[in-house]
Amino acid sequence: MFKNNFKRNIIFIIIFTFIFGTDRLSKLYILHLAQINDSLDLFITPYLNFYLIWNKGIAFGLFSFDQNFIYNLITFLIIVVTTIIFIIAVKSEDYKGYFFISIFSGSIGNLYDRFYYSAVPDFIDFHLHDFHWFIFNVADIFISLGVICLIFVEIFFKK
Repeated sequence: MFKNNFKRNIIFIIIFTFIFGTDRLSKLYILHLAQINDSLDLFITPYLNFYLIWNKGIAFGLFSFDQNFIYNLITFLIIVVTTIIFIIAVKSEDYKGYFFISIFSGSIGNLYDRFYYSAVPDFIDFHLHDFHWFIFNVADIFISLGVICLIFVEIFFKK
């Protein structure tokens, strides 16, 4: 199987490296800025701030708990789902594999943080006046794009 899809697997590795690397570099940069300033609340545009928070839950801070058992259970479930997504990506015979590898790459970026920091640093804050969307990071962008593309394909191209 690996030989038959060698070119696609190389593209998967490139996509993974790009997403994981971009996510790591952005988080390291933000953490560096936060360390220099003792916190981080940067005004970028009227609609975008960088504001560092530590997410112990899943996507967009959902299911955040301070209890270690629940945190470890959530982490275990994320590992299981991430593994399933990787298997689906590798077994996929069409372009959907690229969407799954995008989701997988972002998930690995956030899993890395869960193990290294015991939380995921989120810092991108989009807002319109006083309405703020959930604070997220670069890995969340690629996870969301992968999911949106999969939904789009299922709605508009499913036979």
